[in-house]
Amino acid sequence: MALISLREVTLSFGGPPLLDNINLQIERGERVCLLGRNGTGKSSLLRVVNGDLPPDRGAVWRAQDVRTAYMSQAVPFDLHGTVHDVIAQGLSADDAGDAWQREHQIAKVISQTGLTAMAESATLSAGLKRRVLLAQGLVRQPDLLLLDEPTNHLDIESIAWLEDFLRRYGGTMLFVTHDRMFLRRLATRIIELDRGQLSDWDCDYDTFLVRKQAALENEAVERALFDKKLAKEEVWIRQGIKARRTRNEGRVRELEQMRRARSERRERAGTVRMAAQDSERSGQLVVEAEDVSYAFGERPIIRGLTTTIMRGDKVGLIGPNGSGKTTLLRILLGELAPQSGTIRHGSRLNIAYYDQLRTQLDEDLSAYENIGQGRDHVVINGSPRHVISYLQEFLFEPERARLAVRVLSGGERNRLMLAWLFTRPANVLVLDEPTNDLDVETLELLEELLLDYEGTLLLVSHDRAFLNNVVTSVLALEGDGRVGEYAGGYDDWLRQRKAQSAPVEAVPARESRERPKLSAPRLTYKEQRAREAMRAELDALPQRIETLETEQHALAGALATADFYKQPAADIVRHNERVKALVDEIAAAYMRWEELEAALK
Repeated sequence: MALISLREVTLSFGGPPLLDNINLQIERGERVCLLGRNGTGKSSLLRVVNGDLPPDRGAVWRAQDVRTAYMSQAVPFDLHGTVHDVIAQGLSADDAGDAWQREHQIAKVISQTGLTAMAESATLSAGLKRRVLLAQGLVRQPDLLLLDEPTNHLDIESIAWLEDFLRRYGGTMLFVTHDRMFLRRLATRIIELDRGQLSDWDCDYDTFLVRKQAALENEAVERALFDKKLAKEEVWIRQGIKARRTRNEGRVRELEQMRRARSERRERAGTVRMAAQDSERSGQLVVEAEDVSYAFGERPIIRGLTTTIMRGDKVGLIGPNGSGKTTLLRILLGELAPQSGTIRHGSRLNIAYYDQLRTQLDEDLSAYENIGQGRDHVVINGSPRHVISYLQEFLFEPERARLAVRVLSGGERNRLMLAWLFTRPANVLVLDEPTNDLDVETLELLEELLLDYEGTLLLVSHDRAFLNNVVTSVLALEGDGRVGEYAGGYDDWLRQRKAQSAPVEAVPARESRERPKLSAPRLTYKEQRAREAMRAELDALPQRIETLETEQHALAGALATADFYKQPAADIVRHNERVKALVDEIAAAYMRWEELEAALK
């Protein structure tokens, strides 16, 4: 039996509906991830489900006595009192139980979340404040937990704790996130809000990406065919007296319906288009640090760091919030002198710096004024561009571009920072937490740009998938001033760190000479042949997937031509069935790839 059902729900704030006759059902035990681009109405949908926002039309049905708990993406500034007192605020007067039972429940949740009851909430880190707010929601023992961007502004350690806690929690959840690793590990079902419509994808995230792309391609084909037919009918209706004498009134009514459908069509929002400015190549050496140390009073931030960053390196900086990542960046860039050791910079460095606090933006000026700096045009890779036109590539409509920065959403401010950054020619990009508040689609576009970027990248991020996909090495602040250097991305760092910390059994020297080495158990002939077969299948999969996707694109192109529909009906049906089958075959191939990689580890 469903906990919550939304039936034909519509919600609008004056413009196109955020929710347009949507239906949604959440069953007990599900972990549902809600995806959608910035501004599509995801937070509003959570508030409708929680009962904080009544829909304009439609019904929200709840099972009897169902309880929800909602954690918003913003941490309130006025979080005061002890941890115990803030959590106790989650219990309403209607919650059953005497004083002893209520105290027992508060103590239980504090223990589960690893908090300190008498700690002052106002002095806690952002990660611990979010943990307090989560505990405040859990203390009521909700049937449905609603989480809006729960990983935003958390460090990797806090995200990993939250992820592990929610996996063990076992309750029903509806959550919004841009963290793809968090999504992959938690979601049992994906729903997507796009242009007011809610689509349901009962699959994992990687399969969703494949099916979503196929759905968008099919939508483009169907709309092209619709537009072609509409244009043909418009020509027919304008043929004059001769046409009107033989006019089919049913055909006229159908044309009127097509006109209405075309006028009501909602186009998919544009895609951010970003490109880094060209700059002369830097020298081969970018930064060289030799035995660098820095401390705040008695607290060491960096101790004895020696590293070399060369042209083209993509270096990720990771560590808990407050560990000194921004300080390390400033030292590497020469903005802050080390207390001991030396920093040497290479030649011809042009540095563009993305600051997570967005200090480069004037909050009282508009996006247009921040980018233009008193001019109507900016020069991008040698070509003048009007500021409004340039901002439209970052999804700013003209009216939004002229609003003061202080009224823009977090996602809009981050897009504006990227727009500002890419007006500057640079051969060294420094990005301090660029992924906060960005939707998944924009994140992936930024990833593609950084992968193609030929300069040097210094990146601070808590987005584990982003680190895995972009960086080639990691500098990790590991406490007490130690900075470890590792090849690869986040997963590689995690694996190497675990290997380093694995306990080594001490063996007396004489015994170590006499004791034979233990070898891995020998595989039987059948097991060897089975592994060889799996390896051969895995090696062949990329080519198979490429072949299937090539066929898919070819069929989509054929469907878009007028001649395609001149074929016999049986051929048209056969082609459409093949298009549908290809979507499933491609998804199955990707899933088989994952299975084989896991089996061969």
